[in-house]
Amino acid sequence: MLQIPKTPQTPKALNSVLEAYERCRRITQKYSKTFYLGTLLMPPKKRCAIWALYVWCRRTDELVDGAQANFTTPETLQQWENNLEHLFAGYPLDDEDVALVDTLRNFPIEITPFKDMIAGQKMDLYRNRYQTFDELKLYCYRVAGTVGLMSNAVLGVEEHPSIVPWESQFKQNIPKEEAIALGIANQLTNILRDIGEDAQRGRIYLPLEDLERFKYTEEDLFNGVIDDRWKNLMNFQIQRARQYYKEAERGIRILSRDSRWPVWSALMLYQGILDIIEANEYDVFSKRAFVPNFKKIIYLPIAWLRAQAL
Repeated sequence: MLQIPKTPQTPKALNSVLEAYERCRRITQKYSKTFYLGTLLMPPKKRCAIWALYVWCRRTDELVDGAQANFTTPETLQQWENNLEHLFAGYPLDDEDVALVDTLRNFPIEITPFKDMIAGQKMDLYRNRYQTFDELKLYCYRVAGTVGLMSNAVLGVEEHPSIVPWESQFKQNIPKEEAIALGIANQLTNILRDIGEDAQRGRIYLPLEDLERFKYTEEDLFNGVIDDRWKNLMNFQIQRARQYYKEAERGIRILSRDSRWPVWSALMLYQGILDIIEANEYDVFSKRAFVPNFKKIIYLPIAWLRAQAL
């Protein structure tokens, strides 16, 4: 069970910074192999920071979706937010926090997206349906778009990006909206990949207005019905996710040069899950979509070329 420590009166002995980052590295490698592969393309300082952010986000998500989620209450999440305030004040409460506090010292990361992510977990406490895409989009921003905002300060922006004159409007921009778009795209991909698993927990993240549009019912979904209605519905959702990936691509050219390859790689690897769903003929009930290792290897040089040319 994930323990949420209250601020101790006498601080316990915690891991060193190096030990804390190594702990975060192992957790990232274990639970998100595709994401971890992308981080290995980053300079050491940046990859360590991203591992620390990933682990905090994962621990936050586990409060609602983990093994002990039934014990999570609004008060639990409020305590987690209180703990967050201590981290931003420079006071780690446990071993993983040591890495995050060090990351916060090294990079100008704001607290707002962290709080927004906690707000997204609160939505999961009392909602298992979303009527419209606008409602779902807010949820996706909170639980995933926020990750893009957290990462922006770590990834950095090219001071003098090499871009053509007719795109000069990008020169001074920080790719905030594009970072949010990438997070939303990733979360929409998660939703499509995990439809079967979520249904077993009584959750439907596809907007109910979309089910109605394609004459597909909640009962059909819980029964795992795959027919033309379902395929058309899934194709519609996949094209929506791809549009967000396309929007996110525009921001990569603004990032610092040592961040472009890993971000391109992560985007392509995650977007590849959509291709697998299509290859599986939209069966997300009995088949889990994942990008095989040989395809991951193929994506890396293509991502490198895009990082140099786009």
